[in-house]
Amino acid sequence: MRIIMMGPPGVGKGTEAVILVKHFNIPHISTGNIFRELFHDDTEIGKIAKSYIDRGELVPDDITNEIVHQRLSKDDVKDGFLFDGYPRNIAQAEALDKMLEEKNWTLDAVINFQATDELIIERISGRRVCKKCGAVYHIHNKPPKTEGVCDQCGGQLIQRDDDKQETVLRRLRIYYDQTEPVIGYYKDSGLIVNIDGSQTIEKTNADIMKVLGEMN
Repeated sequence: MRIIMMGPPGVGKGTEAVILVKHFNIPHISTGNIFRELFHDDTEIGKIAKSYIDRGELVPDDITNEIVHQRLSKDDVKDGFLFDGYPRNIAQAEALDKMLEEKNWTLDAVINFQATDELIIERISGRRVCKKCGAVYHIHNKPPKTEGVCDQCGGQLIQRDDDKQETVLRRLRIYYDQTEPVIGYYKDSGLIVNIDGSQTIEKTNADIMKVLGEMN
C-alpha cells in the first residue's frame, strides 16, 4: 500500500499514520521527522532545514526532494510506504511522480484531512514536548500529571518554536497558498480520499479503512 497523507498542520495526520503503518506493515515517512533528526545530529543540511522550520516556512524543494529520493532507495519501502508532510507543493508532487516512475510504482491513495483553522490552532499551540525523551502532551487534551514535567522521564516540557500560535498561523497561510493546490493536482487521478479530521481517532480511522477497502 502506497499512501500520501495531506491536510493542514495539526489535523491529525501523524496520529492516523501510526495506526495505518502498523495495520499495513509499511514505513511512515515524515519529512518533518527526518529534518528534525538531521538537525538533532547537528548536520549542515539539518541546520538549514531548522532555520526554515522554526520560521514556519517550507524547506526548499531541492533539499526536500533529495532527502525523499534517498529515503525511497532503502529496502523497507519496496512493499509500500506512507508519506506524511510530502509533497507540500506542485513541484514536489511532480518530483515524486518521477521518482515513482523510475521504480515503476503507483500510488494507492491520497488521504486529505480537513478541519477548521480554529481547531487546528488550538491543537497545535497547546502541544508540549519533552525536551529529554520527546514524549508529546497537550495542555487541554493530554496534560501531564505535573505541569511542565514529563510523566515518563521527569524531563522539562517545552513548546516548540513551530508550535507557537504566530508560527501556526504562518504555517496555515503557507499551506493554503502552496500545499492545498496539490490536492487539485491529484484530483483527476481518482486517488483523493476526503476525511473529516475533527472526529475522534476511532471514527477517523474507521472512515479511512472503509474507503481504502473499497479502493482495493
